[in-house]
Amino acid sequence: MADISHITIPVDVEGTITPTTFNIKDATARQAISGLGNALKWVGVTTTKLTDGATTAIITINGESHTAASGDLTQYNGEEFAFAEGAWQSLGKNNFGKLAFVDEVEASYTPVGTNSKPTTTTASVYSITNVGKLPSMTVTSETLIFDPGTLPTKGSAQTVVTDVAAPKFTGTAATITSQPAS
Repeated sequence: MADISHITIPVDVEGTITPTTFNIKDATARQAISGLGNALKWVGVTTTKLTDGATTAIITINGESHTAASGDLTQYNGEEFAFAEGAWQSLGKNNFGKLAFVDEVEASYTPVGTNSKPTTTTASVYSITNVGKLPSMTVTSETLIFDPGTLPTKGSAQTVVTDVAAPKFTGTAATITSQPAS
């Protein structure tokens, strides 16, 4: 058996098929791939439980049944498998297949830091507890009676918000997670 330390697989990069070379460091992976020749084909991530040497020929990918053929590459639970000589051979958990063989990738961005509370500026205003009485004049016989009325009664001070500053994000790190588009 020849000693295989690299494998070149065609990868679609923005609509252009580009040969991409991957290092192979695991002796088991070398053995499995050497039996496949140049016929490797990524079939997707499976939900069917696979282990090294499993002979499960029908696996589920994206909710659909797929019958394994020699040269199929899949991934289960973060571990890559190649189907050769009627069995799945583990290629390890190097995760090259999960993203290298898909046309689209989804990413989620999670900022790491804190948001401050909004800051406010306040002022005191006074309520009115009694509106008072307007002045009035009345005439009886030859007498003019003038009632000056009363002023409103000042109540207690009430605090009101006059301005609100936006919260501030303080953080310098983020977590970005990539996975094949669903």
